[in-house]
Amino acid sequence: MLFAGNDIILLTVMAYDRFVAICHPLHYTVIMNPWLCVLLVLTTWITSVLHSLLHSLMASQLSFCTDLEIPHFLCELNQMIHRACSDFFFNDMVMYFTTGLVGSGTFSGILYSYSKIVSSIRRISSTQGKHKAFSTCASHLSVVSLFYCTGLGVYLGAGATHSSHSSAAASVMYTVVTPMLNPFIYSLRNKDIKRALKQLITRKQ
Repeated sequence: MLFAGNDIILLTVMAYDRFVAICHPLHYTVIMNPWLCVLLVLTTWITSVLHSLLHSLMASQLSFCTDLEIPHFLCELNQMIHRACSDFFFNDMVMYFTTGLVGSGTFSGILYSYSKIVSSIRRISSTQGKHKAFSTCASHLSVVSLFYCTGLGVYLGAGATHSSHSSAAASVMYTVVTPMLNPFIYSLRNKDIKRALKQLITRKQ
């Protein structure tokens, strides 16, 4: 939960970074100064720690039956508390409330950033400039879509479905696949990385 929280907040921070880069390019180094970057990272970690700690402490108060099996590849919070022998209604409400709050809050930040970005791109006269501006956002948008569709699907939609396999597959997507894709997608935009990758492929051939 700690790292999933980190990921969702960092995706919002990255959307803000793109908003500043595209909408205020001349002031980018002033706005995104090292102090702000450190503050954003600290805020991300503190929020994620508090969020995960809340649910961990609440889950520790539940009692579970023996020989409990969770049909999952990890102890997903909603899968775990729904198998408690004690009353988990309050845990359920807190889980859905915090998930909705964090999810909607970060998603609203991303939507606001991209609404400004789209508005700024539309004012660019050259087609090449529009394409370049959009290409800087395409990789981030793909990761955001993958994370939100699978992550929120697990927590906001899993309560209505009884398919543990689909829930487990969705969890793998947002907890494993999305974080693994992040460095791969963003590093491929770096010219030095592209050059090194081409050299590596030509050497093997």
